[in-house]
Amino acid sequence: MKGRLGRRSRMGNIMSPWDAPSVQWIKRQFSQSPIEPTRRVWPAGVRLAVMVVLFVLVTGLAAGMRSVAGDNPVLSLLFGAVAAVIALTVYAAAVRFLEQRPVSELDVADAAPGLRRGTLVGLGLFVATFALIALFGGYDTKGGVSVGGAFTILGMMAGIAVVEEILFRGIVFRLIEQLMGTRGALAISGVLFGALHLVNSGATVWGALAIAIEAGLMLGAAYAATRTLWLPIGLHLGWNFALSGIFGVTVSGNEDMPAGLLHGVLSGPTAITGGDFGPEASIFAILVCTIPTVMFLRSAKRSGRLYTRSQLRSEETRTLS
Repeated sequence: MKGRLGRRSRMGNIMSPWDAPSVQWIKRQFSQSPIEPTRRVWPAGVRLAVMVVLFVLVTGLAAGMRSVAGDNPVLSLLFGAVAAVIALTVYAAAVRFLEQRPVSELDVADAAPGLRRGTLVGLGLFVATFALIALFGGYDTKGGVSVGGAFTILGMMAGIAVVEEILFRGIVFRLIEQLMGTRGALAISGVLFGALHLVNSGATVWGALAIAIEAGLMLGAAYAATRTLWLPIGLHLGWNFALSGIFGVTVSGNEDMPAGLLHGVLSGPTAITGGDFGPEASIFAILVCTIPTVMFLRSAKRSGRLYTRSQLRSEETRTLS
């Protein structure tokens, strides 16, 4: 009896993994408690340069993890989750250090509703796009289904959605907005987001322009309307997963993607199907995504979240003083 009690006592002292110092440090990065500034905040242009360089490194790390995972669904889900946690934590820590403030755009209280809403809307937008393409006879399937392939792409797209949204909405859009206002940030971040996709194997100039319009503007508008990154992350994930993970077609001209649940085949006019770039270059994708973009911008305007450069410069001057 004494031995059992001794074992219980010793087990009671075992530290829970959630109480580990590293886990507690990560939790602190997302705390919304006010921060007592210890130094002057750098200007927005300097912070933009530093954080872009930092996230180029994070993007390279995430790409390496995807390469190691390959077509293995278990590794893909694991490495996708790890890449997402690393990206979120690095961004939160950088914001706290460089900007001396809580990372309100990643408030964990908004995570579940923002991700859920965004993912469902992203799925719905692509299903609507695909329904229009199929209506014109532009889609067919061949072969069976691949559940493992769907999970592989889910893990891959989770990491991509988090890393790209932090880079383009959390860093590029947000900090350019402080320099040029909301409209300038929408235009520049959208163009840069489209240009990123020119490096893909099946990229076209029209495809990159379509991405800039339908995704760059929509995701930027979603952030402007809500001032949270969780909604754009969910939109990005839902759209990409439906595109490749469910319907099995090319994503943004990237021809090296693993097979999804279905093996989709596109045929017909490029204006309808998007051609080698995939459905994101379809005129239907642009039309469908224009609707939520307008809705988000109207919401941002009603809530006073479309800022001019002078408004933000005045706010930055008060922060730096």
